[in-house]
Amino acid sequence: MNGNEFGRLFRVTTYGESHGPAMGCTVSGVPAGVELDEDDVQVELDRRKPGQSMITTSRGEPDEVTINSGVQDGYTTGTPVGMVIQNKDARSGKYEPFVTAPRPSHGDYTYSAKFGTRNWGGGGRSSARETVNWVAAGAVAKQVLEQSDHDVRVKAHVNRIGDIAAPEVSFEEMLEHAEENEVRCAHPETAERMREAIDEYQERGDSIGGSIYFEARGVPRGLGAPRFDSFPSRLGAAMMAIPATTAFEFGLGRAARSVAGIDRNEDWTFDEGDRPEVVSGEGDPVPVGNDHGGLQGGITTGEPTVDWETGEHKRIQVVGRHDPSLPPRAVPVVEAMLNLTILDFMLLGGRINPDRLDDRPGEYETDYHPSSPQNDPDDAATRAEPTEPTED
Repeated sequence: MNGNEFGRLFRVTTYGESHGPAMGCTVSGVPAGVELDEDDVQVELDRRKPGQSMITTSRGEPDEVTINSGVQDGYTTGTPVGMVIQNKDARSGKYEPFVTAPRPSHGDYTYSAKFGTRNWGGGGRSSARETVNWVAAGAVAKQVLEQSDHDVRVKAHVNRIGDIAAPEVSFEEMLEHAEENEVRCAHPETAERMREAIDEYQERGDSIGGSIYFEARGVPRGLGAPRFDSFPSRLGAAMMAIPATTAFEFGLGRAARSVAGIDRNEDWTFDEGDRPEVVSGEGDPVPVGNDHGGLQGGITTGEPTVDWETGEHKRIQVVGRHDPSLPPRAVPVVEAMLNLTILDFMLLGGRINPDRLDDRPGEYETDYHPSSPQNDPDDAATRAEPTEPTED
């Protein structure tokens, strides 16, 4: 089975199945000198983990991460970072009825048809449980971006559940309010209505889809290559990999189909220092608006990049532990994939040194280099003995 890797320079390889012993990933391309420990990863995993509220699956996974490689004395070493998350609450018995009776709108039948077999417990490899690896890797990418010289910030929130849509909110409102409620909607009043709707679907054994809006601020202009390695094509691939995703939009999205070119085309002006959300210098040319979502010609413009949607609406009751609505727990997954995509492009574009975060090639005396032991034990196999300088 291929297709378990993501990224070019910042490369993530994942493994694990929903009811297997553990989930895990290897992250290659992490620059040396990044301060990183398990708490940095755990805080993101806690946002995604199951059982955190009544509107998520009741599966009780602690999702505790262990970093097995690539970090020494609190800093990345430049070698692959390996992480493992143990599965603690797998109950495969509830899935026995579906061993040869595939669930609708899942990967049961297609996996069996492709491989002639499948791990049926909890959906195996096709389960959204696998996104725990993506969030872990995204947490590493987030630390690289935050500690770099670039002020890249990413935030997402649930802007629709069923036919309940939140009004537009600012980036600051998303930062302030998105984590204040179980739905992860940055508009508190709408969040209450969304929660009530999810409860209604859950009570009758149904589920309901929705959408997630995101913004990435501080993304430098000039990232991406034309055509097949364009920023939107790679970002779209990342978002469409998220389970149950049915659409991805940026800028005007689908609304662009009914907008005349004269109305959609954005003229150019010069930065006067009054648009802090745009990465540019005073006097630089910048688009007047942002109907293109911070992307033109497949390359970033320095403006905010926006929008993703997912939809799922099932009317067949199944046995097992499931989320009645996916978007609330998908918010950290969206943010993780966005961080991974942005960082990969920044490494490819030379905006961040792929070898070391301090961008000091050839320098070996650093704050994060291990120090020689000061006191070797007397019975050590080898000991460093101080010597007096000799005179000729």
